[in-house]
Amino acid sequence: MNKNYILASVAAILLSCGNSKTTTATKPITHTTHDVNYYAKSITEAELKTDLMIYASDEFEGRETGEPGQKKAVEYLKQHYIELGIPAAKSDGNYFQDVPLETVNPPQAELTINSTTFNLIDDYISILPSESGAINTNDVIYAGYGIEEGDYSDYKSIDISGKVVLFKAGEPKNPDGTYVISGTSEASKWSNFRQEFALKRDIATAKGAKAILFYAPEIYQMAAQRFGNAKGRMALKSKSESMYFFIVNTNVAQSILPNIDKESTPKSIPVDFKLKFEKQADNFNSENVAAFIKGTEKPDEIIVISAHLDHEGIKNGEVYNGADDDGSGTVALLEIAEAFKSAKDNGQGPKRSILFLHVTGEEKGLLGSSYYTDVNPIKPLQHTMVDLNIDMIGRTDPKRESSNRNYIYLIGSDKLSTELHTISETVNKQCCNIELDYKYNAENDPNRFYYRSDHYNFAKNNIPVIFYFNGTHDDYHKPTDTPDKIQYDLLENRTRLVFYTAWELANRDQKIVVDKVSK
Repeated sequence: MNKNYILASVAAILLSCGNSKTTTATKPITHTTHDVNYYAKSITEAELKTDLMIYASDEFEGRETGEPGQKKAVEYLKQHYIELGIPAAKSDGNYFQDVPLETVNPPQAELTINSTTFNLIDDYISILPSESGAINTNDVIYAGYGIEEGDYSDYKSIDISGKVVLFKAGEPKNPDGTYVISGTSEASKWSNFRQEFALKRDIATAKGAKAILFYAPEIYQMAAQRFGNAKGRMALKSKSESMYFFIVNTNVAQSILPNIDKESTPKSIPVDFKLKFEKQADNFNSENVAAFIKGTEKPDEIIVISAHLDHEGIKNGEVYNGADDDGSGTVALLEIAEAFKSAKDNGQGPKRSILFLHVTGEEKGLLGSSYYTDVNPIKPLQHTMVDLNIDMIGRTDPKRESSNRNYIYLIGSDKLSTELHTISETVNKQCCNIELDYKYNAENDPNRFYYRSDHYNFAKNNIPVIFYFNGTHDDYHKPTDTPDKIQYDLLENRTRLVFYTAWELANRDQKIVVDKVSK
């Protein structure tokens, strides 16, 4: 989320908002200031409230992925687009994109190391929805801390392709007690479990590991409760892994390397390692909902605006309505779609195409967006210019230090395109005057919000993104997240900001430049 220049079309918006400041720009877009403000004003808190009172009502049963309430939700969204006269994104006219899923139960597994048998959950925990298979090998590669950053790499002297790799939690220190990675007394992201868990896995996966053994004794019991006994964990059926990922306890780790707590030197260890793994899963389908307005001049260039349609369902007889998460983003997307359709009906449709994408299974692991980006894009990713993702924009964060309630957290806008960040900031100054808070955009954000909503599946494919987010609150993932607690004036202003930003991106002369590439 940094700065760059913007076109004169947005400078025109500036004048209409009562600010005389202008920017240097190239050719203005053909749409007038009056037009964009006219359509933005059609987004009202009254209509947002009407939609949300329905969408986050008990009738939709918490919209849990694959359950009857979620089916009601997708039908509601479909009918909304039909009534608006916005066609389906799919060429066959179907608003639904079927997403094949599976519920993964604890596997049947047998692990022996040097003739000692270890028990699933008691000694090791399966993390991935891996396919059935077996491993028989006479060595395990020890990768120390499993870190690779800058000049430091635990993989310099080892090859883990097709191998079982063992590494431990945490990060190395210098003799004086400072951390090697940071060079200071401050630990880095490699000591933060939320971050290292995924970072170390991704490195080993990219290097071709057949199986990962992650030794993390301090969090083992917590992980065992979360993953070990989990029943019905959802995953994309089309993305089951051939690789295995286990968190292991001290018994398993020391059976391979007795002094693992003191030893950090990567090496190959002769070990008789045998694994049999039988996946236990049931298949079912859920649905993304996708509608589409074709661009007037650059129809093959796509702006995606996304929100997730699902929530937590019913637990212990209580409906988790998910008014903020993500009912707020869902109704915002509907109102933005209506504003663009009104413009199109008046002969002022966007130059670029707009894909309105409601994704399923976000609460289960970003499943619907992962299916769209990684398995079956409705529109080619190479033609997708940006994703504007809306996830929780109807409340305020009680822990926020600033007293200005008219704010929004922005995440990701500067990760791939400095130009996108500048457009976002300039549009906001010229239309909405919301305080843009980048607290959670930091690279070392311990909450990892950048990785926790659907925009990330676009970002990892080097598509620039903006994630609009109000932060968590006391009702987050509770049955008390109800529509009466939404602050509809804020929801209106934030929705308009997304619309103005999408309008500029859709109508500017040139595509935004991707000047950074994710690794």
